[in-house]
Amino acid sequence: MTDPAASLTIFYIVEPPEYESMACYLLASIRARFAGTVQAIGYCPAHRYDALHPAVHVAHAKMGAEIRTFHTDARFDPPYPHGNKILAALEPRETKWSMFVDSDVLFIRDNAAANILRDGHVSCSMAASMLWAEQSIWEDIYGALDMDIPPERYPLMRRSKAPLIPYFSSGLVGFPETDTTGKGRFADIWYETAQIVDKIETLDRRRPYLDQMTLPAAIRRAGFNWNILPEEQHFILGGKLKNEPLPTDRDIYTIHYRNMDNLRQSGKLSEARENHKRLTGEKFVRRLA
Repeated sequence: MTDPAASLTIFYIVEPPEYESMACYLLASIRARFAGTVQAIGYCPAHRYDALHPAVHVAHAKMGAEIRTFHTDARFDPPYPHGNKILAALEPRETKWSMFVDSDVLFIRDNAAANILRDGHVSCSMAASMLWAEQSIWEDIYGALDMDIPPERYPLMRRSKAPLIPYFSSGLVGFPETDTTGKGRFADIWYETAQIVDKIETLDRRRPYLDQMTLPAAIRRAGFNWNILPEEQHFILGGKLKNEPLPTDRDIYTIHYRNMDNLRQSGKLSEARENHKRLTGEKFVRRLA
């Protein structure tokens, strides 16, 4: 495929209080590890925009990224904060490709869009675990969507006694921005799929897992296949690996650290702050204002 580096936007949620500093460290890692042609956008729910710390705006300006807003009113009923990634994905972007990344992610090795994206595919990784439900849940989900359960089976990233029906993490998802299959824009299909599944009243615990449980079906409904990324491209910390050091026998490109304690335990907190200092002049985000 043609190298899409000049036509990729990496986007994420920047929301006070928890996700505004994390988002700045993420942005610094994007600038440190990807080509300068990659665009970056932080999305803030419109009703939270005025609460952003002024330093967050300074950090984004210094690192050449935008902060845009999106509306959450009446988009999910009841409100579904975990669905903000879907709502942000719906927003228009100017590049051929987009990649959503959770705010608690850090890129720690030089990378390229061509290592992640693939024509005709949505790129994502296996989920770490699926302890919250039995496999019978997929019968309800695919039944409501009038789809067959996918025949493929894969082991989960962490806790998997056997290969399972596809279940992906939504912490890093790369997708084409335009409708390349004639079935609609992927982000629109993901949102539509989530709306259908969210109305299955017998489906327990669809919150907060709605975004992940609908991702495999949305990929197929949009006419794409999934490009399952190797663990090195989305290495999920915590859980089974809590307090474990990063592997030294392979190259880890991206860590999903989940919380600052895990980032500190991984030994990468200082790197996150040094990246930020090199690009903005300050280690700590709030010192910018």
